[in-house]
Amino acid sequence: MDIHYIHSLFLKCNSVSIDTRKIELNSLFVAIKGDHFDANIFTKEALEKGASYVLIDNESYYVDERTILVDDSLVALQELAKFHRDYLKIPIIAITGSNGKTTTKELINVVLSKKFKTKATIGNLNNHIGVPLTLLSFTSETEIGIVEMGANHKKEIEFLCDLAQPDYGYITNFGKAHLEGFGGVEGVIEGKSEMYEYISKNKKLVFINLCDAIQVEKTKFLHSFTFGLDKPEANVNITDISANPFVHLRYNGNPVQSNLIGFYNANNVSAAITIGEYFNVSTSEIKEAIEKYVPENNRSQIISKGTNQIILDAYNANPSSMKVAIDNFLQLHNPRKILILGDMFELGEVSKQEHKLIIASLEQVNTVKCYFIGSIFYENKVERENFSFFENFESFSGSLFHNTFLNNSILIKGSRGMALERTLQYIT
Repeated sequence: MDIHYIHSLFLKCNSVSIDTRKIELNSLFVAIKGDHFDANIFTKEALEKGASYVLIDNESYYVDERTILVDDSLVALQELAKFHRDYLKIPIIAITGSNGKTTTKELINVVLSKKFKTKATIGNLNNHIGVPLTLLSFTSETEIGIVEMGANHKKEIEFLCDLAQPDYGYITNFGKAHLEGFGGVEGVIEGKSEMYEYISKNKKLVFINLCDAIQVEKTKFLHSFTFGLDKPEANVNITDISANPFVHLRYNGNPVQSNLIGFYNANNVSAAITIGEYFNVSTSEIKEAIEKYVPENNRSQIISKGTNQIILDAYNANPSSMKVAIDNFLQLHNPRKILILGDMFELGEVSKQEHKLIIASLEQVNTVKCYFIGSIFYENKVERENFSFFENFESFSGSLFHNTFLNNSILIKGSRGMALERTLQYIT
């Protein structure tokens, strides 16, 4: 595989695609094999739809000189992305963590875009395919790249750092996420900390939350720029945090009112402020960027339906994010509250235990109506007057036809596979 040649062809294209349903004119189509499909079969279709070149790894689908045959299309995509990153030589900020990385990435992007031409990971394209696609979306006009990195097993962050070669790193937190793949919380810490190992080895810089003991311990000898709540020793000291429901805080004497709910989002806002400060974005521009940012895609969205105020946080869930979302919700002033919680996935052998802990944490909260949805919650059901358990969404939605919700605050939280945003159509 001549990566120089492939890169020269890529530079003639406007974009990279791995899906013929979304292909653009003058794009490079990369035919990747999946567990249940082989994109090589779409070679001819990709060219007919406007792709200028196609990377394939099955010579049976060779069409003409626009078809580039490689040993492995996925490896070729990754190597092309790494080569392109080195070709551009722009500063790159990498973000990982158990919770909040996508929101933090978006906040950092809106802050830095006040001063620089930035490009960031679209959505959550943060794995071994998404990171290469993100890197290949950067152009000669990009001044700072922001790359989100996800992982569900060890050595994944190490691999993604090798591709993206970040100059700056930030880990949002270490929580109970993807426990099945990491083998427990200690595995999560070890896996996410692979970013610190890359930063250390390459003498780069990390952004650190001084309120996170694990971050502080893991970065003792690294070059860092810090923030923290009521931490005068930090480079950026954050004070006066409140969240009822929206995060409000103060830094350098300046009040910032966000559109993000929950104390757990205060760290995400603080990280974006800190990185803005490091890159000398003005205080007024940082404040404006944060205050204008509105979350979407089922991430902590505030939605009004009838007389009800709904917090829709149905993008994903794990024990850590579930707990902080519930704790924050219970602090809201409205005495009429409803919890709608869905199963949490990818927890492996501790799945039953973690679902039991969520249920147990609510057993003394007698004034809140709690709906638990999914087979795992259902398997661990307990009898309480304010608890209702449903084995699947269909049985839950069927029960809603007999309920009228008035003047409630409602939290909807569950793993992506539960698709709990469907609940909205039943609340009037």
